[in-house]
Amino acid sequence: METLPKEICLRALIIGVSGQDGAYLSKLLLGKGYEVFGTSRDSHLNSFENLRIVGGRDQVRLLSVAPKDFRSALTALVEVAPDEVYNLSGQSSVGLSFEQPVETMESISLATLNLLEAIRFTKRSIRYYNAGSGECFGDTHGQPANEETSFRPRSPYAVAKATAHWQVANYREAYGLFACSGMLFNHESPLRPERFVTRKIVSAACRISKGSKEKLCLGNMNISRDWGWAPEYVEAMWLMLQQEHPEDFVIATGNTRSLQDFVTLAFDAVGLDWREHVEIDRSLYRPSDIEANYANPGKAARMLGWSPRVSLDELVGRMVAAGLAKDTAS
Repeated sequence: METLPKEICLRALIIGVSGQDGAYLSKLLLGKGYEVFGTSRDSHLNSFENLRIVGGRDQVRLLSVAPKDFRSALTALVEVAPDEVYNLSGQSSVGLSFEQPVETMESISLATLNLLEAIRFTKRSIRYYNAGSGECFGDTHGQPANEETSFRPRSPYAVAKATAHWQVANYREAYGLFACSGMLFNHESPLRPERFVTRKIVSAACRISKGSKEKLCLGNMNISRDWGWAPEYVEAMWLMLQQEHPEDFVIATGNTRSLQDFVTLAFDAVGLDWREHVEIDRSLYRPSDIEANYANPGKAARMLGWSPRVSLDELVGRMVAAGLAKDTAS
């Protein structure tokens, strides 16, 4: 793994370090010689289990920050004096955003605005990464989305992410901040919470393979998504902040597969036929949803030298192996 020269020790502040991406990003940055600071809303109550799993719990300096509070965001920037800020915080579930639209908007767009304004206020040369989302594009009618594709968000989550995206673009253009957004499509790992359908599927398949008589209840299995491996996606985040000029990038695999494909792969990995264990529950359908998303990550390949290496088949296999190992350990 590439490391920084010993005489250079950059400081990175990861807002929302306890999540999937925050944990993997902290591991990546520590391996590159960074001094890493990570936040959650209350660092004294958070177990930071994901950091422990990836092996960075004792190396990341933790602090409490509420990015919806401008004073809290500004205080963190002044105290840490980071070279790079990665904003990965906010309500991250598309489904939950329909139940908590105000919290979703505030935790994503207001928090982003506070961080950008705090960076501008400090007048420090800080490079800022914003966690955007491929959900902003909505339904592109089979056309792969790139950086020039119009946004048509179809959930409160996507609306909030689109708002944050344009806030970043405005501060970049109006104030000259080095600020960019990564429009990341779905990316998975064993660190995903079980409210996300991919972990829900894998966890149920593992339990059923161990003798559970439960049925896995799912909503619309006809949806299709571009799924990638989360540890690779945080590499793209870092690469964006190493460029000479700030730009936005679509990060995805360029391959779209159906949810039924994901389910099939998960149950095949434990030697089961998914059709014997899955039921459709229409109450799990969302008020509005994207039937299929398609992405063109060509710009990231050209400018960042980034391309995914882990296929969906391998991704699901890794998640199932981790799930089985966890069940055995418990």
